Amino acid sequence: MPPITAAAQSSTSRRTAAPAWLVTLLVCAGQFLVILDVSVVNVALPAMRTGLGLSELGLQWIVNAYVITFAGFMLLGGRAADLFGRKRIFVLGLALFTVASLAGGLAQEPWQLIAARTVQGVGAAVLSPATLTILTTSFPAGPARTRAIATWTAVGAGGGAVGGLVGGVLTQWLSWRWVLLVNVPIGAVVLLGAVRWLSESRRDAVRRLDVPGALLVTGGLGLVAYGIVQTETDGWGSASALLPLAAGLAVIAVFIAVEARAKAPLMPLGLFRLRSVSAANAAMVLAGAAMFSMWYFLSLYVQNVLGYRPLQAGLSFIPHSLSIVLGSKIGPRLMNRVGAKTLAVTGAVLSAAGMAWQGTMDVHGTYLGTILGPGILMALGAGLTATPLASIATSGADPADQGLVSGLMNTSRQMGGALGLSVLSTLAASRIEQGHGPQALADGYGLAFHIGALVLLAAIALMVTALPRRRADLTHG
Repeated sequence: MPPITAAAQSSTSRRTAAPAWLVTLLVCAGQFLVILDVSVVNVALPAMRTGLGLSELGLQWIVNAYVITFAGFMLLGGRAADLFGRKRIFVLGLALFTVASLAGGLAQEPWQLIAARTVQGVGAAVLSPATLTILTTSFPAGPARTRAIATWTAVGAGGGAVGGLVGGVLTQWLSWRWVLLVNVPIGAVVLLGAVRWLSESRRDAVRRLDVPGALLVTGGLGLVAYGIVQTETDGWGSASALLPLAAGLAVIAVFIAVEARAKAPLMPLGLFRLRSVSAANAAMVLAGAAMFSMWYFLSLYVQNVLGYRPLQAGLSFIPHSLSIVLGSKIGPRLMNRVGAKTLAVTGAVLSAAGMAWQGTMDVHGTYLGTILGPGILMALGAGLTATPLASIATSGADPADQGLVSGLMNTSRQMGGALGLSVLSTLAASRIEQGHGPQALADGYGLAFHIGALVLLAAIALMVTALPRRRADLTHG
């Protein structure tokens, strides 16, 4: 996420000033599409599998192709907006996202859909950072900017919250293709509005663009994820698994070497010397690895085992969505009372308890007895964990690095989620292959939740032992 202080360093060229509400509407609409597409496909996954003949493991790449490229290029997108102009990058990212959505909706083969989701992720990474900096450079510091940022935050949370419901409605009443095609008319309207009404701005002083860094970190993590997937079919000792794993780790090592020597690194390694930054990001990777997969496996369970239709699945996740929004909203208030570290640990404990409970699912599960209770615990805990971890990470950094550290936290969460989904999907598929019918599916999904609970326990141990205790590091804002 680019620095919110960018406005003080910007020179803005304006034609006709657009109304404040219109600027906010256009920018928030772009952000809504980006966040929506992280979650909207989950309910459509069984229909995608049937329509394109995807394997159980292949489904995860519909999610991971988007998430890995989104996270890998996010910091680069923020730098590009500063360098080439926020409006120009916003328009470029939205155009790329919209065209990729059209290609995905029209895909006839699995590889075509995965390729489209990959390009979507790049477009989202280019678009998303520009949305916030456009707001901060369009509104003067004070109440107006605060209201605009609050709206942007609420829209982002709303996009993630309604994704399951939107996906269910579109999949059941139209087709799974419409979870992607719906972006096309909305994106086209926002694109035209952005070209006409948004004003251009850029930083007076900018740093060079670290394209090699973005390519290396994205490619390395993608190879690692692919190697993990291959272990399910060929085993951990097979060349098809070990070679991509080794190649991915080697690419990540090259990325670290490049970042250590780059004049304007995508990820300044010196920041990780700060205990608050390194510990909070490590905890976010582990938390993301466990929590991100919740929606994926729940969607498969309620449709493949309990027989829910897509719309029923989307409706069943409304309490989960409301719980994560509630946790995010009350987090800052609770943080002021109990401290950021205590709140982060509490949230992770709630999520771990919910995952352990959810892992007991079986073929005879019911909504009230199997889905609602553990789902609320998992989602509420996720909402309570994210804000204090971000607060701890930014509290120890220099004010000039606040935006960069926030971007690192977003990247850690998305990358942890992508790798976690690869591991948990592989383990679930291995368990499913040992049985037959819906019970085997329930056992596999349940194992994924139990392993997720163990990952969260590791995150809790890390938080307790490594997060700083100083009051300065534990206060929000």
